[in-house]
Amino acid sequence: MKTYLDGAIIAPQQRRAALKSFRHAGGFPLRSLVLVALCASLGACALVPGDRAYGLRDHQSAVKLPVKQSDTAEPVPDNIAIKPITAELIIEQIKSAQPLRPTATNDNLTANSGKGAKENLAAPDYKIGPGDVLTIIVWDHPELTTPAGQYRSADQAGTVVNEDGTIFYPYVGTLNVAGKTTRQVRDMLAKVLAKYIEKVQLDVRMAAFRSKRVYVVGEVAKPGLLEVTDIPLTVLEAVNRAGGFAPEADHSRVLLTRKGTTYRVDIQAMYEAGATEQNALLEAGDILNVQDRSFNKIFVLGEVTKPGSLVMTKKRSTLAEALADAGYITQDRSNPKWIYVMRGDSDVPELFHLDGSSPDAMLLADRFNLKPRDIVYVDAADVVRWNRVISNILPTATTLYQTSLTRYPLFGGRQP
Repeated sequence: MKTYLDGAIIAPQQRRAALKSFRHAGGFPLRSLVLVALCASLGACALVPGDRAYGLRDHQSAVKLPVKQSDTAEPVPDNIAIKPITAELIIEQIKSAQPLRPTATNDNLTANSGKGAKENLAAPDYKIGPGDVLTIIVWDHPELTTPAGQYRSADQAGTVVNEDGTIFYPYVGTLNVAGKTTRQVRDMLAKVLAKYIEKVQLDVRMAAFRSKRVYVVGEVAKPGLLEVTDIPLTVLEAVNRAGGFAPEADHSRVLLTRKGTTYRVDIQAMYEAGATEQNALLEAGDILNVQDRSFNKIFVLGEVTKPGSLVMTKKRSTLAEALADAGYITQDRSNPKWIYVMRGDSDVPELFHLDGSSPDAMLLADRFNLKPRDIVYVDAADVVRWNRVISNILPTATTLYQTSLTRYPLFGGRQP
């Protein structure tokens, strides 16, 4: 049998001798070259290992991302434009930035919605409930006055409101006091006792508050139950009575659950912007949950010294601070010209690009404020990407070459 090689007709013996000399000269057999080409074609889409953010260099917009067009419409894919981080962008963001003061709390959350801060702190009169202890004093009639005694406190010797909301008092009998204030109970007692006592004078006081409680949990020093008294109990007062914030508390994410509905209270806005409408009055059964700072994370990935997640301090961090906390970009692997910030916390995701090779890049990075859940990515240099390709191909090429030198004794040392 004869074989054509470069247009010439040669015998099989000559063909085997030519291939043998080609292998000894360091060449690959023909089938090895075909295998290499096949592997390259099959892995063409993933020829370069790692992230493929370098593909954004040649495009003005990113791949299609789900964008919510309106409150009622379903999310639809849309291209997101890549915005360069420039001085004009920084100025535009400063102008469009809203004050830290958040939207007013829901009407159901505040006792006096829409009123001034001074009026908003005025708590309604305390309503008596089951378990409360009352002290009833009738002047000039010690037999009707609850005897406190020398070794008993007022809450131990007072009149306890029964589970059905009633109390028993001499000459009056059973009296329903649940849901009434101490002033209303005093008027009711005085009206009945006036039949037996001339010019009756009496007073009703709260000896112990036991019927109404709120629950403070989460990142506070002393989580637990707090009694609602006749003193206004606001969100800030409840946190202070629970020992204050724990070190990992997020001051801007305090969740208040009332009657099956959860509201977010921003105490940080109270401190920094005077948003007193956030300091809502608490009611019996409210649950106050102070969240931790895990939500306020930013992610620094790519060619930095210490890639990973960072926790923002009071939701304040700039791009320069994030890069510095991550050990800054690696000098031998990164390409500072391609630094990206990916933001997807709103209905319309955003992508920003910073050219770190410009002299004013770090000034811009120091003025570019990050938001929770932002992703900072630093792309690799072209030579690093090429070296990674070679480092992945070289073991395969070496294996193929070693395979081509294998001898097969059953076939007289020839490849089958």
